[in-house]
Amino acid sequence: MRGIIITIIASMLGGIAPATLGQARGNYPDDALHAWFDKLKSGKGLCCSFADGRTVADPDWDTQDGHYRVRVDGEWIVVPDDAVVIVPNIFGQAVVWPYPEYSNSDNKITIRIRCFMPGTQG
Repeated sequence: MRGIIITIIASMLGGIAPATLGQARGNYPDDALHAWFDKLKSGKGLCCSFADGRTVADPDWDTQDGHYRVRVDGEWIVVPDDAVVIVPNIFGQAVVWPYPEYSNSDNKITIRIRCFMPGTQG
């Protein structure tokens, strides 16, 4: 059973990062934007790297009742306050780092937000 759960989570993670994100970050370890993304963190810890995140179009994130929310796979998710990246966004576009969380109690996978960096809306 555990192997099945790991396989499900791994397949979900594989669908989280579109290939275009690596191009935005840069493909070279000495690229300044690449290094900047690799150091980003929220109150939940490091955001991993930009390759683990998704860019978010302006219509797919906003604020409601004083909290950010973001649409991931068609579902609006309220961003926990401690998941917000508070450094200035030099990339410009909003980015979210979602991850699946499995619950043994109800055999359900829920998408959680590790980090969210608001975009610089014009």
